[in-house]
Amino acid sequence: MPTVEELYRNYGILADATEQVGQHKDAYQVILDGVKGGTKEKRLAAQFIPKFFKHFPELADSAINAQLDLCEDEDVSIRRQAIKELPQFATGENLPRVADILTQLLQTDDSAEFNLVNNALLSIFKMDAKGTLGGLFSQILQGEDIVRERAIKFLSTKLKTLPDEVLTKEVEELILTESKKVLEDVTGEEFVLFMKILSGLKSLQTVSGRQQLVELVAEQADLEQTFNPSDPDCVDRLLQCTRQAVPLFSKNVHSTRFVTYFCEQVLPNLSSLTTPVEGLDIQLEVLKLLAEMSSFCGDMEKLETNLRKLFDKLLEYMPLPPEEAENGENAGNEEPKLQFSYVECLLYSFHQLGRKLPDFLTAKLNAEKLKDFKIRLQYFARGLQVYIRQLRLALQGKTGEALKTEENKIKVVALKITNNINVLIKDLFHIPPSYKSTVTLSWKPVQKVEIGQKRANEDTTSGSPPKKSSAGPKRDARQIYNPPSGKYSSNLGNFNYEQRGAFRGSRGGRSWGARGNRSRGRLY
Repeated sequence: MPTVEELYRNYGILADATEQVGQHKDAYQVILDGVKGGTKEKRLAAQFIPKFFKHFPELADSAINAQLDLCEDEDVSIRRQAIKELPQFATGENLPRVADILTQLLQTDDSAEFNLVNNALLSIFKMDAKGTLGGLFSQILQGEDIVRERAIKFLSTKLKTLPDEVLTKEVEELILTESKKVLEDVTGEEFVLFMKILSGLKSLQTVSGRQQLVELVAEQADLEQTFNPSDPDCVDRLLQCTRQAVPLFSKNVHSTRFVTYFCEQVLPNLSSLTTPVEGLDIQLEVLKLLAEMSSFCGDMEKLETNLRKLFDKLLEYMPLPPEEAENGENAGNEEPKLQFSYVECLLYSFHQLGRKLPDFLTAKLNAEKLKDFKIRLQYFARGLQVYIRQLRLALQGKTGEALKTEENKIKVVALKITNNINVLIKDLFHIPPSYKSTVTLSWKPVQKVEIGQKRANEDTTSGSPPKKSSAGPKRDARQIYNPPSGKYSSNLGNFNYEQRGAFRGSRGGRSWGARGNRSRGRLY
């Protein structure tokens, strides 16, 4: 093992050799042997080995392996120095290997090391994006779970920071190709991250690009398969996929395939849906997604059939007036509860699809059914007016901070819901029924948001190793508002839904909570 003095002497030989440095192979070998020495020798070796690496291609493997030994040293300062110098080894055919090594080093729990690894990866990304992606995706496909997880997180947070000259069209095509391979076996959380990665690519901002993403999501959602409402994993997968698809829909990228599936497979089984998420109103979540998608539905093959299914489901939430006794009072013990949130979603979806078949209520329903519907609408509208008056009275004169209390926030949302229903019911009371009014769904922002902006600023970059995300809520918890009179009830607000379990992996008999078995151990 060389001493510190010997290392400096051989360093001097190489430094003084200038253009003839490659002729001093023995001197470089002494420096490589420095990794077997003590702390001081290792620190010098970590700096000297990369400095002259390019001059000794025949010793490339030995040099890289020597540096890797230092990257795994017990002394943290030696590890950090060795990692910092790794990009200098990323030349020619060595670059994918260095990228592979750096990707594996993402598993460190030391924040300073983690930052060095991130910076080193970004550095070689700018040298050769394709080669770096090769190393990253190699570990995503074959590496250990912690490495895979952090490599995906690296792509989801760092790609967007790279300049256009690095993320060329060819590079983006490679990302899409490799991502498709990974999507054959992903967890729910991984799927969401990959959708974020892909939807941020410039080449996929076009109509055809968005359509391609929708098809990817549809494939993950397994829309060709019969829906099983009693299987929480099946329900979970469909909702997570639909949630990823919704921001992609537009007047040019249609939601027809998803809306059709919801009408044909999900609505008839709405009451049977099961979910692994405690406290989630799964039925309302399904109806909200359907409502959001209905605005972008294109030409539907079985429009009348599916509109009828939607209409029948709407009727379930629009009760008939209670029968009156001879004295004019209610014969029953109590009036039916009006499910405003459910009705907003169903009525909005019916209103959107009804535009495509405007004579549905007048020509496709018999007179008795239409009369029954009008009675239900009228009864619901009466209860609606009472509720709107109560809410307006409760909010009257409140401004600024007063409206920010939890109770008043819920009342504001409730007022949006009831106003929306009111507008839609008025449309349907026209003769013939009209479908011209436009409303903004109560949980959506009032201002118009461009499709491409919905994914902006969703993530922040941390300087520390990512921690395992808790299984807890990731959105604002849904709130439940009980009107003062006790006659009406409404579930309001945004829901919370975990991202969990495997998607495609479950098709091969693998469990929902884990992907298929992959090789273990370092690939250095």
